[in-house]
Amino acid sequence: MNLLVIGANGLLGSNVVRAGQRRDWDVCGTYHSTPPDFEIPFIQFDLRAYDGFDTILEEFEPDVVVNCAAMTDVDGCEADLETARVLNGDAPGVLAAQCALHEVRFVHVSTDYVFDGTGRDPYSEAADPHPIQAYGESKLAGEQAVRDEDTAALVARLSFVWGLHRGRNELTGFPAWVRGQLQTGEDVPLFTDQWLTPTRAGQAADVLLDLVDREVTGLVHVACTSCVTPYKFGEILAEAGGYDGDLLVAGSMDDIDRDAARPAYSCLDVSHVESVLDRSQPTLRDDVDAVRDIFGST
Repeated sequence: MNLLVIGANGLLGSNVVRAGQRRDWDVCGTYHSTPPDFEIPFIQFDLRAYDGFDTILEEFEPDVVVNCAAMTDVDGCEADLETARVLNGDAPGVLAAQCALHEVRFVHVSTDYVFDGTGRDPYSEAADPHPIQAYGESKLAGEQAVRDEDTAALVARLSFVWGLHRGRNELTGFPAWVRGQLQTGEDVPLFTDQWLTPTRAGQAADVLLDLVDREVTGLVHVACTSCVTPYKFGEILAEAGGYDGDLLVAGSMDDIDRDAARPAYSCLDVSHVESVLDRSQPTLRDDVDAVRDIFGST
């Protein structure tokens, strides 16, 4: 299998590269500004230049493309609507169309932020999306563009992605910030009124490639099975690293003034992917245990 990873130097992209390598696939990738630390073929590619993507397909001749590239700065999307629309909405549709033209399978990564958070049951793939900020609107536009251009594409929604960047073997995202605060003995303010299903990047990468192996198409939710608050996530991290849990401070989403609204509840129902793969998705504790050693290190 020849795998092309778009955005290979990002958190998820680096894990998809590693997952492909572990399967002995031929892996190549694109990066936006900084070349990844992998010994595989790479080419620089700006999503805004999506019209030139066909030349990349002709050069690498992949069997499957996994698009991990996006504008993920939620507040930044609110401040720059045009760039969010181009990167998250327009580009994925063109990439999908060009893959379909070249008979290349296409996998696109989306987000739980397509939902408004007014529900209190995990969102299934059949739930109606209703984003409440520019980021979610642009990502939903991207989903729709991909599915319009390539009915055989796979669109995977992830939630609160975290984990190890496999190019640098460094913990990134929310857990890295929590660890840093705990290591320096500083208070860690965490929301108790936001609910989500965190997605560990390494686990998600394996799921995505398993879905590729099974030639799954359509919309799939990929996350852990634990619907938790950031405060609860912090408690699990503190316990795993042997840190002082008393440093965790309960807070509210209303405590922070941000440009973009966030859904108060965006937990994903993962029963569909569990059925397709005939196995359970991990709990959050399972996922934290998988990187426990590096979480507790300095």
